[in-house]
Amino acid sequence: MTAKSAAAAARSTVYGYPRQGPNRELKKAIEGYWKGRSGADALRATAADLRAANWRRLADVGIDEVPTGDFSYYDHVLDTTVMVGAIPERHRAAVDADALDGYFAMARGTQDVAPLEMTKWFDTNYHYLVPELGPDTVFTADSAKQVAELGEALALGLTARPVLVGPVTYLLLAKPAPGVAADFDPLTLLDRLLPVYAEVLADLRAAGAEWAQLDEPALVQDRTPAELNAAARAYRGLGALTDRPKLLVASYFDRLGDALPVLAKAPVEGLALDFTESAAANLDALAAVGGLPGKRLVAGVVNGRNIWVNDLEKSLSTLGTLLGLADRVDVSASCSLLHVPLDTAAERDIEPQILRWLAFARQKTTEIVTLAKGLAQGTGAITAQLAANRADLAARAASPITHDPAVRARTAAVTDADARRSQPYGERAGAQRAHLRLPLLPTTTIGSFPQTVELRTARADLRTGRIDEAAYEDRIRTEIGEVIAFQEKTGIDVLVHGEPERNDMVQYFAEQLTGYLATRHGWVQSYGTRYVRPPILAGDISRPDPMTVRWTTYAQSLTSRPVKGMLTGPVTMLAWSFVRDDQPLGDTARQVALALRDEVDDLEAAGTSVIQVDEPALRETLPLRAADHPTYLAWATEAFRLSTGGVRPDTQIHTHMCYAEFGDIVQAIDDLDADVISLEAARSHMQVARELAAHGYPREAGPGVYDIHSPRVPSTEEAAELLRTGLKAIPAERLWVNPDCGLKTRGWPETRASLEHLAAAARTVRGELSAS
Repeated sequence: MTAKSAAAAARSTVYGYPRQGPNRELKKAIEGYWKGRSGADALRATAADLRAANWRRLADVGIDEVPTGDFSYYDHVLDTTVMVGAIPERHRAAVDADALDGYFAMARGTQDVAPLEMTKWFDTNYHYLVPELGPDTVFTADSAKQVAELGEALALGLTARPVLVGPVTYLLLAKPAPGVAADFDPLTLLDRLLPVYAEVLADLRAAGAEWAQLDEPALVQDRTPAELNAAARAYRGLGALTDRPKLLVASYFDRLGDALPVLAKAPVEGLALDFTESAAANLDALAAVGGLPGKRLVAGVVNGRNIWVNDLEKSLSTLGTLLGLADRVDVSASCSLLHVPLDTAAERDIEPQILRWLAFARQKTTEIVTLAKGLAQGTGAITAQLAANRADLAARAASPITHDPAVRARTAAVTDADARRSQPYGERAGAQRAHLRLPLLPTTTIGSFPQTVELRTARADLRTGRIDEAAYEDRIRTEIGEVIAFQEKTGIDVLVHGEPERNDMVQYFAEQLTGYLATRHGWVQSYGTRYVRPPILAGDISRPDPMTVRWTTYAQSLTSRPVKGMLTGPVTMLAWSFVRDDQPLGDTARQVALALRDEVDDLEAAGTSVIQVDEPALRETLPLRAADHPTYLAWATEAFRLSTGGVRPDTQIHTHMCYAEFGDIVQAIDDLDADVISLEAARSHMQVARELAAHGYPREAGPGVYDIHSPRVPSTEEAAELLRTGLKAIPAERLWVNPDCGLKTRGWPETRASLEHLAAAARTVRGELSAS
């Protein structure tokens, strides 16, 4: 096919779409089912309605081929675990008794059975459920979900393409099951898994699928020759099948590197590649391997992870270059649109001119359709769209929001000394022990306490004018008083005020910093039914006024025990926002760090002796390629130290991280120079404690003993046993006792019981240490 005919054949598609519905109908339906307010049939009906509405919207805007199978009640990797029959033995009875309840038991656990481990989906803030596999794992095909959802789309008269997590990525994301040797490699199960994929693909073909997409994002990471050989073997085998749809293998989030020639040579009919800025190297690499003659290329030229409007002319230039490299070039986003909000039209509080700079999922589909039209028919067919796009890009570049000379001057004046504490940790530790006088195995929590119905109602009433600011603040004072009293009664050593005034750990600060935009309806799925509204980092950052001092100081006035000041760190402020794409991330991080430094200094001046600067996204934001790690870690750790470097030696700086793989960033954790770090560890059975010990981490650490992402209440003995495991890696004088994460999403009954057990476990193990 010539470049001209390839252009004429250009079509539009997406890999996935937000699941929640315009008013988070899915969240409400699932949580209603969990609470017994509605039944399984009602939940399934809501889900079916949302899927149909999504497909119709995609078709109405002009998307030629809609995805199926990307919809999920909780997580698409968990859906894959069900599809291949890799149900952990501890969940088998629940799944056999009721498939839906068993599915949620794997996701959330029950009082008697722990859930699957949860961690971040590559370098995004989406969480997936980690498959548990071992040498005895038996895979069995269950294509019911995929076949049913394909049938729903076809019944609407749409061209549909099922989307599956690919077999190589699925195994590379998996971990050894409990009781299986830690060095077991799930990829050794590939030959056992491929026949199951073959059966699913055959079922999809029989159900009417012309194409099926197999997502292999794990191949954009550094891969060993053995792993690349496994990918080659997998797609030789699947490509050789006669009873299957055409195969489109998709990668995203970064460049493919050494995996590109492997997939280009594979006997599959198409590849989907990311061509946005982070993966721009795919363009030259594709040319270097001779393109994809005779194959379909789906070009991800619209950024599926950020919310800025596309530069249409730049994307058309990329697409024009690609025309000579494949038999057919189609247009798409760089990844599933799961990672962006649904529609800018719902945002009434953002100035209309600024709103034109933004593209959420629905706007991105319009961009994709426009680009496909321009590629197929020429730029003359989209003259008006190109002119409007040029004007929007120019308006953003010239806006005073994006450039604050005072902020830039302060950032330029930063020195290396600004990002260093005045004394090394060894000297600081003694000063802090003398000042704080904490017991062995001190207990604390991560920061937030349950956001009660009364609290959410008060916030909504304030927003709608049903109560005034004074009444709202009375509610906040009451909540803080109750949280402080509970912690004192329970025996917690370092208290928190519970954060009742905060809507979200990033949004709360973003709303008080210049340069940020907040959305009203910009919900994005983080995990399960947990949705967040990432703020938009649009311009230069500064802090006009103190943000947390008032309520922290009030809480401290209620107790003689230390109350932690609670802040969100600079890297997490970036990672959980939609960041500006017109300057390096390190420059933006430094601006945020300086704003937070002002807050840290004000907290200390107000008498706060313990200040926690959370960085749960430090590992999440780590680039997917090792060659890119040093640059990122240099500015990321500097930003944290810049936030905290100005305090006295006897002020104790904490940080917190959760739900990520920490082993490959332990040196960076060390480089933060925090006095205490708390980390997720309950689901991973203290793995992070062992990693810290192997590194020789010299500071204090609190590997979590209470998994807050499950409704189950750990017993005192369970928490104590985790503590004993932690003590095998971390000396008692440096070990803290805390939950995995904040308690905002939990209810008071489970929180109260779990923290009582946590404090009792600390007392038990203290007694054992004293007696030994």
